Amino acid sequence: MREELTDKILESLKRGDNATLEKIYIDNRVAFINFSKKFGLPEVDALDVYQDAIIAFHENAINGKINSFNSSVSTYLFAIGKFMIFQLLRVDSGIEFDSNMMIEEKNIEFDVNLYDEKLTNKQKVIAKHFKMLGERCKEVLSLFYYQGYTLGEIAVILGYSTKNVLKSSKSRCLKQLKEMINN
Repeated sequence: MREELTDKILESLKRGDNATLEKIYIDNRVAFINFSKKFGLPEVDALDVYQDAIIAFHENAINGKINSFNSSVSTYLFAIGKFMIFQLLRVDSGIEFDSNMMIEEKNIEFDVNLYDEKLTNKQKVIAKHFKMLGERCKEVLSLFYYQGYTLGEIAVILGYSTKNVLKSSKSRCLKQLKEMINN
């Protein structure tokens, strides 16, 4: 039943039904503003982020980036908004990403504190090469390893068509980083 409802919402959005978009906007506005308070975001900024998230959500629906929902409309919308909040907080603070980044795969573990002056040589090499990755790879690896998002959440946030496409992309990014480090 829930799946049918979200599919109907998606079809309405693709048809350009502004009433559906307005309902989604109204139904989630207060909850999103309250949600954003836990990040210390002023209400005026939270409202700006929410409006941007609604626009991104609508564009994803119209452009076919959403074929079906694996979660509720609210969850999808909040995932977009949460990513935008993190982007805003990073820009405001001037920090590319916070203090720690953990990359762990196939028995290889790198614990990088990018802003610690006492980095080990290995950590310095990882930090240097991470900065050389493309923006998309940095986003994917940061969201997964540092911020702890699941592949499903990252797929929604970054607009990947499926979790498997994202998984392949993450694997390629990690392989690229490892090759850069080993060379």
